[in-house]
Formats: sequence, C-alpha cells, structure tokens
Amino acid sequence: MRRPMISGNWKMYKNNQEAVRFVQDLVDKLGAVTGVDIVVCPSFTALSEVGEALEGSNIMLGAQDVFWTAEGAYTGEVSPHMLASAGVEYVIVGHSERRGRFGTWPADWPEELRSVFGDNDVTVNWKARAALEAGLTPIICCGETIDERRAGSTDAVVRDQINAAVEGITANDTHSLVFAYEPVWAIGTGEVCDADEANRVLGLIRALLRDRFGTVGDELRILYGGSVKPDNIEGLMQQSEIDGGLVGGASLETDKFVPLVEAAQRIRGEKT
Repeated sequence: MRRPMISGNWKMYKNNQEAVRFVQDLVDKLGAVTGVDIVVCPSFTALSEVGEALEGSNIMLGAQDVFWTAEGAYTGEVSPHMLASAGVEYVIVGHSERRGRFGTWPADWPEELRSVFGDNDVTVNWKARAALEAGLTPIICCGETIDERRAGSTDAVVRDQINAAVEGITANDTHSLVFAYEPVWAIGTGEVCDADEANRVLGLIRALLRDRFGTVGDELRILYGGSVKPDNIEGLMQQSEIDGGLVGGASLETDKFVPLVEAAQRIRGEKT
C-alpha cells in the first residue's frame, strides 16, 4: 500500500525565528507518529535553520520551488544542488501560484502580473527533471481554474499538465515522484473540492501515470491540495486514490496541522 503524506506549504509566511519555534513544537507533538510521511516547506531563507531543528526527527524538509540548472548567472534563483546541500528532500514544482494561476487574485494587482512568476508546462518539466537528477523528490502540482472547471475542461487541463510534467522521465525515475491535484479555485478560498470528485480526478491522474509508466503508476503517491482542514481531512483520506494532502493555510498553525497528520495516520497509516 502507498504510504500517506501530509506536506505543509508555508508560502511566504514565518521568518526564521518563527519557523524554528514552530517546527520545534511540531516535533514535540508529532514525534511519535509512524506510518505517515510528514514534510514542511518553509521559505528559502529558513531552510537551513529549520533543517537543523528537524535533525533526528520524523519530519522531513521540503522547498517551495527550484530552478532547473545546477549553477549560473540566474539572479535570485536557487538550484536543486543548493537545496540538497541545505538538507532538503522534497520540492514543490509547478504550484498554481508559480504558474500565475491564483485562486484569489489581489484586487490591486493589474492583469499584467498574472504570469509574474512565469512557470509553464515546459519549466515545470525542467524543474522536475532537475530535482530528480539532484536526488530530490519533486511534488508535481496540477489543477484547473474555476473558469476551466465551469467549461468542463478539468480533465483536459489536468491531462495536459501531467503529460507535459513527466515528459522525458522514465519508469526508473518514478520511485522519487509525488503528485498533487490542486484545483486552483479551492486554494486559499475556503472552498474544497468534493471528496468524491477529488478522488475521481486523482483516479484520472493515476490512469495517466499507469499508461505512461506501467504498474508502477499504482505505487505513486498523489495528494490533494486546496483548503485542506481538520474538518474535511477524514473524508478526503477515506478516498481510495487520495494519499494525503499538500496543505497551505492549515500548515501554519500547530492545532490545525497536527490533526491532519493524526487523521492520516489513523485512517491510512496502519495500512502501509
């Protein structure tokens, strides 16, 4: 059976001191948890200090993005080897906010900024492959906007994003792949995709992976992301295709993140 995972994406929150105090609290509260992979993804500036605070614990370190080359004149970017040297094991790739596909758009941001971070299907593929080459596990994200869902394009959008993301990746690389379905309209909005529908879309993703990689596609973990909270985690984790959560806002508070991990352990952890 697939081992469940709860991964927290802190986005642009928590300075170094706040981040270290927070993970120390998580280690105290989650140190006895088994059967679940727990990942936290702080900002780049806090990675090293958080990594040190997590040493010897059952919580792993992740990053929120990565560049696709080992080094070079790329001002402001961070290479996969730099992340690895900071103790990072996982890295989020292709999050909708990096693609410029926001669930909620700041009212004072002009239309021209919608692609401000510049990720697209090509760069997501390059980043995933670079992460694999550096020994990192990419968490590859996909998901549709509300307009795409209303137009009945969910399956086509997800299919295109997944197929593009794994281009050039072979079955031999798949032991180090995690996927996350994040409907853009549910990220940071308080809306959550119905558990049955989320499970259906994850089933589509798994079928694509099975077609691409064979039976190994059944072994790959696929997470759900989009307003995952303590009051909906049990319904999500009871679905056959959902292997955990890529969590945003609820990962920033101990009393919300801890119940997510505990629910994953209770419902799916014993089956690993």
